Amino acid sequence: MPFSRALLRRHTVLPGFDLAFGFALLYVCLLVLVPLSAAFLKTATLSWDAFVAATMSPRVVASYRLTFGASLAAALVNAVFGLLVAWVLVRYRFPGRRLVDALVDLPFALPTAVAGIALTAIYAQNGAIGQWLPFKVAFTPVGVFVALVFIGLPFVVRTVQPVLEDVNREFEEAAATLGATRWQTVTQVVLPIVMPALLTGFALAFARALGEYGSVIFIAGNMPMVSEITPLIIITKLEQYDYAGATAVAVVMLTVSFVLLLVINALQAWARKRQGGV
Repeated sequence: MPFSRALLRRHTVLPGFDLAFGFALLYVCLLVLVPLSAAFLKTATLSWDAFVAATMSPRVVASYRLTFGASLAAALVNAVFGLLVAWVLVRYRFPGRRLVDALVDLPFALPTAVAGIALTAIYAQNGAIGQWLPFKVAFTPVGVFVALVFIGLPFVVRTVQPVLEDVNREFEEAAATLGATRWQTVTQVVLPIVMPALLTGFALAFARALGEYGSVIFIAGNMPMVSEITPLIIITKLEQYDYAGATAVAVVMLTVSFVLLLVINALQAWARKRQGGV
């Protein structure tokens, strides 16, 4: 048994596991753990009363509600329409399909500031779309939601699309043979297969929206207690040289985000386990 393990260890596909693992661990520590630890250490210099004052003031709490609420709503919308876009790109052939497929990646390549300016120009009250809407979008929380939907859609599409391409259509044909309707086939055959990937795309879109800054500040209006996002609160505190207050708000946001992502990962594991059981 020890000989077999040593032989297997020696003939791995990627040689030098110990060295590669060491470099990977060092890389993660330098880029992730050290900066995050510095934020927690800087926050620890505050007393409890100062920490509460910095992180739970009415203005900061209002920014929490907008940031997490808009991010969650945008991720949910992207999960639905991202699945629809991925389905159309995979299952249908139509003129301009390659162009649409390329446009999905546009938010990846477009600078966030450019995206924010473009969305503001389009959805302003005198913009191409905003002038026809019965409600105001730019410089309101609705504008924040629109910007977060824009930057989050590609994460869902590109996560779900490869899984849909690998779905065996024989399952759908078998379901149709057994008398299932199209809706039953989608919800009971296809959707359980793509659910882990859909949850992954939702988590990526949600995490991306939480930290978005460039595309939001232009269209949000940045009105305190109304359309001010938490990243802007952090930037404002840094500009005021309130480093401990900025890191305190960042730590709260980081902790809540981490808990939410843990919940989403648990749902992913449950979906994979359920899929494997089926």
